[in-house]
Amino acid sequence: MPLVHISLRAGKPDAYRRAIFDGLYRAMRETLNVPEGDYFMTISEHDAANFHYGNGYGIARSAGVVYIQVTVFNTRTAEQKQALFRRTAELLSENPGIRPEDVFIVVLDAPKENWSVGHGLAQFA
Repeated sequence: MPLVHISLRAGKPDAYRRAIFDGLYRAMRETLNVPEGDYFMTISEHDAANFHYGNGYGIARSAGVVYIQVTVFNTRTAEQKQALFRRTAELLSENPGIRPEDVFIVVLDAPKENWSVGHGLAQFA
């Protein structure tokens, strides 16, 4: 049940953004065992004045950096998360052509009781 938010510089075409959605969804299905149809993602685009990046941690990023925040149940292992990081960078490098250095991912773990996916109910508590 991942909830994903993606942030990137404004101006990319629809096909570029669709490729990010598709690649990330595929990576989550392959590495986190996300069921088919479990697809909850948003993209926010930012103009240059409202989008900053740095070269921290010895990684030379470009203006093409993409920030990805994935919120999941707190049941995923460190190995699954590492696999997600690798597979996402690989797939987004293939299509839409994002440099692996520009794939910045944060996984946030949330206990199941913190989720309500409709009707105002805590379905997983």
